[in-house]
Amino acid sequence: MIDAIRLPWRETTIVGIAPVTRRVKSFRLAVAFDRPVVAGQHVDVRLTAPDGYQARRSYSIASAPSDDGTIELLVDGLPDGEVSGFFDGIAEVGDTLEVRGPIGGAFVWRPEDGGPLLLVGGGSGVVPLLAMLRHRAVAAPEVPALLLYSARAVDEVLAHAELVRRAETEAGFQLMLHLTGDGGRRIDAAVIATALKRLGGPRHTFICGANPFVTAASNLLVGAGLEPRTIRTERFGG
Repeated sequence: MIDAIRLPWRETTIVGIAPVTRRVKSFRLAVAFDRPVVAGQHVDVRLTAPDGYQARRSYSIASAPSDDGTIELLVDGLPDGEVSGFFDGIAEVGDTLEVRGPIGGAFVWRPEDGGPLLLVGGGSGVVPLLAMLRHRAVAAPEVPALLLYSARAVDEVLAHAELVRRAETEAGFQLMLHLTGDGGRRIDAAVIATALKRLGGPRHTFICGANPFVTAASNLLVGAGLEPRTIRTERFGG
């Protein structure tokens, strides 16, 4: 387990900004860590005001591990958020800020871990799962993987075009997208059964999203017969 408190704060520069959805932007940061990034990890971001006040926020890394000296964060622009508000309305290419990481040792996937790999994401909880899929495509394309992704509407699906393209072109990767807005179907026992039938028995399952989503998905998967020890979860929100 990586002890975040012992990790040093490092200066990073924003080298790229791009829209992802109406509210979410991609931020490419240049930073030199003293250890390799593993898919599924996150970083802490710290902002310091002129009066010395500091605000911190944790963000999952969306990019696959690489040696190009950059990471990608996908930030939901919340105008009232202390850190997300900066990203939403102030941040520009060339700005500097502080990051600490990479953090996380349990909710991670490495190519040698193998598969089949079941990824279940709710909303922005897909971000660390996206890092795993991107890494799989480069380092272990033979590993079967299925992403079960729940979002309110299609225009809120992160990396929608990329995920569709991967499902169409990458052997062994399947995408199940469920839209819940306007009476859309939520993930239930029947959806879980379909995912497991399509993928087969997963060796590793990763679930990420808001607390209620993760609890419901975990219970459904255990109810479908998965061993709890094969399921790893990452939660946020109330």
